[in-house]
Amino acid sequence: MNITNFLLEFLIIFSIFASLTVITSTNPVKYFRKILIRDKLPNSRDTLKVLIPNYNLKVISGWTNHSSKVISQNIFEKKMGYRGTKSNGKKSFVQVQRVDGNWYMFHKILYLRRTLMGCESNYQVKIPSKQVIKNFHSSFSTTSCLKNSLNNLDPFFILGFTDAEGSFYIAINRNNNTKIGWKVQAVFSITLHKRDLPLLKKIQTFFGIGKIYQYGETVSYKVTDLNKIVDVLLPFYNNYSLLSQKLADFLLFKKAVELIKKKEHLKITGLKILISIKASMNKGLSSNLSELFPNIKPVERPKIETKKIPDPNWIAGFSSGESCFDVKLAKNKQYKIAYQTQVRFRISQHNRDEALLKLILSYFNCGKIYFSRKVAEISIESLQNINDKIIPFFNKYPIQGCKNLDYLDFCKVAFLMKNKLHLTKKGINQIKEIKSRMNSNRQHNLDLD
Repeated sequence: MNITNFLLEFLIIFSIFASLTVITSTNPVKYFRKILIRDKLPNSRDTLKVLIPNYNLKVISGWTNHSSKVISQNIFEKKMGYRGTKSNGKKSFVQVQRVDGNWYMFHKILYLRRTLMGCESNYQVKIPSKQVIKNFHSSFSTTSCLKNSLNNLDPFFILGFTDAEGSFYIAINRNNNTKIGWKVQAVFSITLHKRDLPLLKKIQTFFGIGKIYQYGETVSYKVTDLNKIVDVLLPFYNNYSLLSQKLADFLLFKKAVELIKKKEHLKITGLKILISIKASMNKGLSSNLSELFPNIKPVERPKIETKKIPDPNWIAGFSSGESCFDVKLAKNKQYKIAYQTQVRFRISQHNRDEALLKLILSYFNCGKIYFSRKVAEISIESLQNINDKIIPFFNKYPIQGCKNLDYLDFCKVAFLMKNKLHLTKKGINQIKEIKSRMNSNRQHNLDLD
């Protein structure tokens, strides 16, 4: 091709694109070599049959093809087929034509890039969209993973973990700066060992409120702002109802919050009502408050009857707080290696939550429940049940926090036992080593920043 023909072809193509104006129903005009940032529109009737940009130019500029639509005004009517019409909301109609485009990321926002397309025979590559299908899905997956990585806790997990470790209470303390000499504050808290700080941060991120404090070897997530309790916590726990007897504490907590919201805690009569509510919550009144307010009668505590477990993630959350994955090694002269090995999954609670523990056993359809004084405990000890039910369940609905490390070691021992290695001296030594670092023996050096 000589230079004259090349320049002529270039001028023709340039004039076509210079006269082509592409817009959407809401965005200003952008055309030729400029990125089109638009909402995706539905397809409409026949595809556009018009000259498209040279494929090499598209590759250089980073354009790829993904089917979508724009609306067109200044176009060559003779070079395209009928496209149908679309109202622009102003009693007039604009013509619709098919375009190609692709998704791309800019400042963490997903945009769609577009260019007009013609009939398939005009393409040097017959089906350009196939070249970018992997890219498209990769970008979308990355975006989803980024969103999930910010907070991967299921609401039912949060609910179960609150049933295990959460606390709703009313703090009532002397304060000379108030008219009645007392300060009243509604508090929601979760207190854990400092090694579980990362989990507390996830919970804080989930709610988007509250602060985390460190007290020696423990860390505590607390929400004390009354407005945030009313706007965030109460709606959440109204929609996701607690299952344990802690629900009674929450219901009383709500009553107290309503009184505080109405400023009743600033009156001596309101203060006494709040003390009577507090007397029925958690462990009741402190000895100091009982002495100072001897005539206070506790309000009636709500009766809680849980009929079912609403979601398996609740069990994962509750187990992350209250369960124990342990390995039992007992000397037994009947065994050649002198040890009897057992893996156990256990959950202990106050016996007032006996019904809830039975629901968990019913969910797994295995295990037994034991009672000791005021404590009820479920225990699943059968190796077959551990391998067939417990491990598959928690592989699907993971334990969170440092207890997950105990769970992983628990799985290792179960694997050794499944393969009969616990009947060998080498296997027993391996199990001893694993057991020595589990639960209270585990050492954690966490960065608390």
